[in-house]
Amino acid sequence: MALAVADTVEQGGALVVEAGTGVGKTYAYLVPALLSGERVLVSTATKALQDQLFNRDLPRLAQALGLPVRSALLKGRSSYLCLHRLEQSRQDSAACDASVAQALARVETWAQATRSGDLAELPGLDERSAILPWVSSTRDNCLGGHCPQFRRCHVFQARREAMAADVVVVNHHLFFADQALRETGMAELLPEVRVVVFDEAHQIKETGVQFLGQSLGSAQVMDLARDLRGAGLQRARGMADWQGLHHDLEQLARRLRLACGVHPVGTRLTWTDAAPQGADAAEWFDALEGLDKVCAQACESLAAVQEMAPDFVRLHERTQALRELAQRFATPGLAEGVRWVEVGLQARLVEAPLDLAPVVQGWMQPHAAEQALPPRAWIFTSATLGTDDALSWFTEPLGLAQARILRLPSPFDLQRQAALYVPRSLPPPTDAAHSAALGAWVAPVAARLQGRTLVLTTSLRALRVLGDVLRARVPELQVLVQGEGTRHGLMERFRQGSSLGAPGCVLVASVSFWEGVDVPGDALQLVVIDKLPFPVPTDPLVQAHAQRLQQAGRSPFRDHALPEAAVALKQGAGRLIRHETDEGILVVADTRLLDRGYGKRLLAALPPLRKLGSEEEFHEALQALVTRASTTGRSCP
Repeated sequence: MALAVADTVEQGGALVVEAGTGVGKTYAYLVPALLSGERVLVSTATKALQDQLFNRDLPRLAQALGLPVRSALLKGRSSYLCLHRLEQSRQDSAACDASVAQALARVETWAQATRSGDLAELPGLDERSAILPWVSSTRDNCLGGHCPQFRRCHVFQARREAMAADVVVVNHHLFFADQALRETGMAELLPEVRVVVFDEAHQIKETGVQFLGQSLGSAQVMDLARDLRGAGLQRARGMADWQGLHHDLEQLARRLRLACGVHPVGTRLTWTDAAPQGADAAEWFDALEGLDKVCAQACESLAAVQEMAPDFVRLHERTQALRELAQRFATPGLAEGVRWVEVGLQARLVEAPLDLAPVVQGWMQPHAAEQALPPRAWIFTSATLGTDDALSWFTEPLGLAQARILRLPSPFDLQRQAALYVPRSLPPPTDAAHSAALGAWVAPVAARLQGRTLVLTTSLRALRVLGDVLRARVPELQVLVQGEGTRHGLMERFRQGSSLGAPGCVLVASVSFWEGVDVPGDALQLVVIDKLPFPVPTDPLVQAHAQRLQQAGRSPFRDHALPEAAVALKQGAGRLIRHETDEGILVVADTRLLDRGYGKRLLAALPPLRKLGSEEEFHEALQALVTRASTTGRSCP
């Protein structure tokens, strides 16, 4: 892999590498990139991976290679402390809420000592904390060079460091936030970077669709309402009815959400007609029309006070942009895009391109000023990028058919280290009793292992049922359920609970835990997948892909649903063996894997685990894990 990366860096062009667990893909792209002497941009899937690269991998390699590498870590605005908004929050009466005031005091103390302003450094700060909008900025509300705190701004300090760095570590969200960082200031950097690496590249498709479109959220309206009232009452009291504008905008945000109806958190409503499916059309259009009118009133009020402070200039721009979005979503969508509404505590209206290939191909084309320069190198890598030799699941939608493809299997001895079992005693996966029966089946197995079990579900309903059943049947174990704490907190509790002398842990989790979970050693010995992870057919994006394939004379199931399920299954299975000494069992509680014709294609996508054909073989393998745990100093019943 390192040789292929080195060749691509030298020649330019695109390289797509699927590198199985244990290959060491991070070092395989970093070593040749650092030795090349070129400026490098590395984009990762999450902030946690960013921190790992910047704080561990890069310093270690730079020292080993004896290279004086200047590296920089760059995150989105909302990841940094905004000194201007912190100052505003001190003066906002709404901040007197006890919990907000207490959190603000902690932030203010930390703000005196931090150099980077990265909020991830603040101990105990939940990524979902209600304090974040009070102390960080967004693309909408950042004042840029007009901010009175600009010289001390942590965001722009991080960008200045990035401009001078040899290696810059960003994340996919930041990269896509405005078509290759145009708005974020990185547009000045990218033309000077010859090597671009996307780690965990399988997430590019979803991230790109989310960030290259347009969105309007009720939370966005609420934020504008709060900032409008705060700035108005602090700097232009009596010049307009700021409190009334705040009230009207908040009411419209609530009406927009209520018009969508009652749905589980995370639901995506299909939107192919004038209003989203299931929404009250009259309420929907009244809310959008009302938003347009109130934003127009707010623009008039802000225009009259713009010269008083830069905050009002930015608020005017935000309000006008929000008004234009309200008008856009009140009219039919574009034929080449897809619309939907994400429903949770808030509502988020989204219009996105379905085809990312033109965007990615645009990256590959050198700009006029770059014609005389060596072509840029693009490296895309992940442990899971497809199931065929062309990695078409990844390359086709991104227009990378001409890229060099490299597939490298895991170096682990998976036949010895891991086994696959499909229990046949459970109800069919389509049966409503399946989840409860699976919980009853997992309970005694997890008890024998003293926890060390990860249960991955394909739905939130199954998540809740399995969590309840396991808690009732194995009260001696800690049963952790996604949603009852942060992802990081749950993973730390799982690792600690499965260590020597502690009560064992079972973690029941859904979509976001199917990848990125790394628990090496005996802390995780059993991974259970409740059903084959086919995409939800009612999801608007799935429907849009299916319609496009049908129009092209192709099969939506064979060419979209099946590859998506195969890749997701491969990702889930990849949680089991993370180190060359790990051992464990993968259980897929769905007999369609063995009984349906397409099961062979899904089996082929899985790592080459040894197959357990009977319940007796399964219990023999389970006993081997129990014995292993006892001989390594862990007691199992």
